[in-house]
Amino acid sequence: MPLLGQLIKRTIALNSLIQQGKEKLVVQTPADRQRRQLKSLLRRAAYTRFGLHYRFSDILRSDQLQEAFRSHVPVFDYNKIFTEWWQSVLAGESNVCWPGTVRYFALSSGTSEASSKRIPLTPEMIRAIKRGSIKQILSSASYNLPASVYEKKILMIGGSTSLSRRGHYYEGDLSGISASKIPLWFHVFYKPGRKLARERNWDRKLNEIARRAPEWDVSIIVGIPAWIQILLERIIALQGARHIHDVWPNLDVYVHSGVSFEPYRKGFERLLGRPIITQNSYLASEGFIAFDTHPNPSGMEMLLANGIYFEFIPFDEQNFDAEGNLQPYARALHIGEVVEGKDYALLLSTCAGAWRYLIGDVIQFTDLSRSEIKITGRTRHFLNLTGEHLSVDNMNRAIETVGRTFGIDIREFTVAGVPYEGLFAHQWWIGTDKAVDPEQVKKVLDEQLCVLNDDYATERSAALKDVLVTMLPNKVFVGWMASKGKMGGQHKFPRVLRNKQLDDWQQYLREQGYS
Repeated sequence: MPLLGQLIKRTIALNSLIQQGKEKLVVQTPADRQRRQLKSLLRRAAYTRFGLHYRFSDILRSDQLQEAFRSHVPVFDYNKIFTEWWQSVLAGESNVCWPGTVRYFALSSGTSEASSKRIPLTPEMIRAIKRGSIKQILSSASYNLPASVYEKKILMIGGSTSLSRRGHYYEGDLSGISASKIPLWFHVFYKPGRKLARERNWDRKLNEIARRAPEWDVSIIVGIPAWIQILLERIIALQGARHIHDVWPNLDVYVHSGVSFEPYRKGFERLLGRPIITQNSYLASEGFIAFDTHPNPSGMEMLLANGIYFEFIPFDEQNFDAEGNLQPYARALHIGEVVEGKDYALLLSTCAGAWRYLIGDVIQFTDLSRSEIKITGRTRHFLNLTGEHLSVDNMNRAIETVGRTFGIDIREFTVAGVPYEGLFAHQWWIGTDKAVDPEQVKKVLDEQLCVLNDDYATERSAALKDVLVTMLPNKVFVGWMASKGKMGGQHKFPRVLRNKQLDDWQQYLREQGYS
């Protein structure tokens, strides 16, 4: 199929040029594009119960649209919007937060709660996600991939496409819902295929993929790093290969999402026969937010005209308490009011009926001119016991340094703030299958965090008295996820543990003999 690859590559390049030309003809600032997006959403939902309650028609008549919107409509977290509005949507009522009846609900990864959340997924949002995916494919023109990439198979590892029916609606991982709705022509390229994609037993699915891997010529892999790494290891072991390129010689691209790839990079490199292109994407249960659009970006470019209006709450002590809870007087900003390098909690208003919804992620703008962002953590996955303001981004970078320093593959880690000698300490649990001295790891970890974070360095000489490190086999982290029924799909191990999650984790360690 060499001609097919050339044809697809040229078509993508041509479409990319056409899209760039359109954008140059209509010069709009990010703030202009977002204002238009907000107006479109408000018009569509003006006569829903939500739109009537919060007087969307009045907001649309305002000369200060964005200011009127944030004045009329409160901020919602999941519990508040579910109790007041989405509970009715789940019960089958129509025209609640968005026109029509919702037939699909995406189950969130549930890293911050004991049970998964049910996020409405409307036909408009499904189409928006497809548009975002097409834009991501068109962006591959900037990577100058070989034509052969477009002739091979695309392996997408996500949740089961066998969705659970709950009366009038279906629910499942967003990845499973999306895969169940891919167009017929794409099945020529799509792996693991319809039958395996429906498999709900994650272990069985991975084993069958590993068995059948030599039958497929895969050029692109899509999935969350932790589960893809496990899959590649199984394939290599089962097939007796030195690395994955012995099995898939044309593997050139890995599209990852969900968590930072950096802590996993060293482990992936060990499984490869040669370097491949990695592309980051930000596809949440609530919608397609951003993706890498070119090689070596400062961050992922936001999708500003794809069914989502964004707001940004400065993530600081004025707006959030130490537990990551939003203060009642917090004020959100629109994209024309933000600055680079500052942490913001993300609010979404979407064509799925989320309104000023606190998604739980914290981002920074890395390049305002391109609307590029990076995820720095979660509102509840920061550590701020004493004023150290330790973000997941800090943690990822420090763990990357530890892995590089000791030549170890660290797949998972988590940390908790704990009482210690009348003050506080950070307790780290770090996963690796190689023997390494925890005290040496502690030294490197602590030193690196002091370099990365001035507040942390200050508190280490004050109320943050110590850093405690426990090294664990990787299987312990996988086992805990399995015990919670959160294997595969979009599930991720929480980077910061608090309250019941921390109690459950410590209990699990005791039961497994690691405490």
